[in-house]
Amino acid sequence: MSSSRPPAELTTAQAEVVDRAAAAIRQHAAECEAAQDVTPGAAQALSDSDYTRLTVPEDRGGLGSNLSQFAQAQLTVGAADAGLALILAMHGHVTGAAFQGQTLPEPLLNAVAQAGERGELLNALASEPELGSPSRGGLPQTRAVPEGFEGGGWRITGRKTWSTGVRALRWALVTAATPDGQVGRYWVDLHGPGIRIEETWQGALALRGSGSHDVVFTDAPATLHAPPAPGQPASSAWFWTAIAATYLGVGFAALDAITVYARQRVPTALGAPIATLPRIQENVGRIATALHAARALLLDAAAQWDADPSAASVPSIGAAKAHAANAAVFATDLASRTAGGASLSAALPLEKLLRDARAGLTHPPTDDTAYTALGRGLLGE
Repeated sequence: MSSSRPPAELTTAQAEVVDRAAAAIRQHAAECEAAQDVTPGAAQALSDSDYTRLTVPEDRGGLGSNLSQFAQAQLTVGAADAGLALILAMHGHVTGAAFQGQTLPEPLLNAVAQAGERGELLNALASEPELGSPSRGGLPQTRAVPEGFEGGGWRITGRKTWSTGVRALRWALVTAATPDGQVGRYWVDLHGPGIRIEETWQGALALRGSGSHDVVFTDAPATLHAPPAPGQPASSAWFWTAIAATYLGVGFAALDAITVYARQRVPTALGAPIATLPRIQENVGRIATALHAARALLLDAAAQWDADPSAASVPSIGAAKAHAANAAVFATDLASRTAGGASLSAALPLEKLLRDARAGLTHPPTDDTAYTALGRGLLGE
């Protein structure tokens, strides 16, 4: 599992973009959480941050982030707020995988690059109510009917669920099947005709500010598409890294929150900050150790991929995702236990961080799949 080189540091330009994105997220996270949606101001701020160019190659007008750099970027924005950071994670992983793995044909790659230059966010929409997660297989019920309008192309009809950040998105790569059962991905302008957002995300346990509503397509036009193609390792590598880093950022936010609280909380019976108590010190030490170990594993796996972007490097990233998600849950839970009853109040961020961290467990790969794949490879099976 060891990598042949350390993870690459962010360039100056990349770091500036990440800082702008994190600042925008911190400014708008509370209003999005309250609205249980992405507000117009938040959507504009994410676009203006220039984060859309992070994983676009330099020769395509982007900032050329590799997987290690992308992981570090998502750790930072994830600590600012998981819901809004996940919108950037989805854009970044789709873009990074598309170019590195050549998972899209050239016309679509050009469209993705141009969207990034214009600050237009995109996501891949694949999940459906009946289908569930597309990672489990199955034929989508969303349909692509060819030649439905002037100039050729397709008409898309169907419904997609868990459409992360849909109000902030301009473009979607929509997975759909043709009448003869051929599954492809279709480039749809979400500001165009035939698009309706159903607000199904209200009352969600976690990531309330992500606005991950359903999108209903009714003869929505698509002019570009990616035909059926075999799976590409880059797709898993970039997606799993995006998820791992985002939720690990939530864990580090919990560490920061409990550290500040422990230094400031002075019970009258103690007459000193609770940070002076051995039990508090132990808990903070356990949280920090779990998070730093998970971060080291993730960055090592990403560096391994950067050195050898092949299928052999993917299981390490899957295991790092599983470990990171569980570390975030452990960190937020123990931070809440450490703060006690105060953690139940919105005066501390811990209750929100605890809820958001749980969402990391729902993304593929599941623990059993991730650890089995790594073990199988190490055993030579």
